Amino acid sequence: MLRLPWPSTHGTVADSARRVVETERCTGCGACPLLDSDLKMRLENGYMRPVRTGPGASTDVAAFRRICPGVTVASPFADRGSHPILGPYRGLWRAHAMDGPTRHRGSSGGVLTALTAWNLEHNPGARATGATADPRDQRRTVPVTIRTKEEALAAAGSRYAPTSACSSASGLGAADTATGKPCEAAALRQMYGTGEGAPLIMSFFCAGTPSQDATNELITRLGGDPDDVDELWYRGRGWPGRFTAVSSTGAKVSTDYDDSWGKSLGPTVQWRCRLCADGMGESADLVAGDLWDADERGYPVFEDQDGQSVLIARTERGLRAVQRAVADGVIAVEEVTPDQVLAVQPAQVERRRMITARLVATAAMGLPVTRYKGFKTFRHVLPAVKEQVQHGLGTAGRLRSRGYDWVGGRIRPALDRVRGLLRR
Repeated sequence: MLRLPWPSTHGTVADSARRVVETERCTGCGACPLLDSDLKMRLENGYMRPVRTGPGASTDVAAFRRICPGVTVASPFADRGSHPILGPYRGLWRAHAMDGPTRHRGSSGGVLTALTAWNLEHNPGARATGATADPRDQRRTVPVTIRTKEEALAAAGSRYAPTSACSSASGLGAADTATGKPCEAAALRQMYGTGEGAPLIMSFFCAGTPSQDATNELITRLGGDPDDVDELWYRGRGWPGRFTAVSSTGAKVSTDYDDSWGKSLGPTVQWRCRLCADGMGESADLVAGDLWDADERGYPVFEDQDGQSVLIARTERGLRAVQRAVADGVIAVEEVTPDQVLAVQPAQVERRRMITARLVATAAMGLPVTRYKGFKTFRHVLPAVKEQVQHGLGTAGRLRSRGYDWVGGRIRPALDRVRGLLRR
């Protein structure tokens, strides 16, 4: 039976969430428990997934289909003008935090941390949501609510592990900020809309969510004990910073970013992340990412130095926030061009250009795919047909190794049924 590319409008939100999980479209964002109190986010096979704890409290499947980034991701500002790879923007800069400790602690210049702390200081009673290390188990990453500059600094730095940042983002107002992966920003945008009453939504360039198991395996490979970790950070404390795990005795195991991400964490990203057209957060007001230096081949250089980010204002609200933060001496910015940014983000460029082939191959192998609205991904097909075919075949091969087989599982049974009818 042909699977529809989106959940049925019948049943409960919990039913729809289960279907998204079963068809490998779940990002683990944590939005669905906000729609249905009978869903809870739990670690399942290395990734965060919604688990039903009751009969299903909500039947608002239409809201689920609109909000769940496994079903639909919309680019809400694309109609205001959009770069074919970078997406819509109102300002584009090289940026870093002016405060030294914030810049050092952050993953790439500390810009989002600085903006979060600045917003809290200028809006008494405001709060920010994001993610941080679990104080009970430093290997894990958990949602967090931040109310002070000190809490913002404590939560600085990338966390290359599963979390569900949306699950702490209920009831946010216009004075608040919310920071999350692009999929989480997309879900938050659908929940809160594009008006001035929405929180300031911030995101970052994302290459996907690795398995929790990969963190444990990396610690073991480096000679540490994953069951004895007193402190752990993936990046930051320099740029790009080193993966470091500290035991209860103070002993450290550590490796550089190229090794930790390239050899251990990156290869384990969940399947939905491999089919993402939105690695650069098109639903956010503000987006930051690494603005690496490049070698003579144009490949990013990961030598440790003072952090710097690309900072993108996608909305007028985001632009105003940057202008005020610069005037207050919170961040320093210098205008850059899209070509300067994309030259040192080859993985993001390839993902955006080849996403159509990957989605078509996935659908052909019998799996439903996420719908991307406003991304205009088909524009990249004709200029690179040979590459598209190669990427499509590669995606089909990986799915076949995961147990999906369009030819064996779809065409052959259909042909057998036709032959049976003809014999009657």
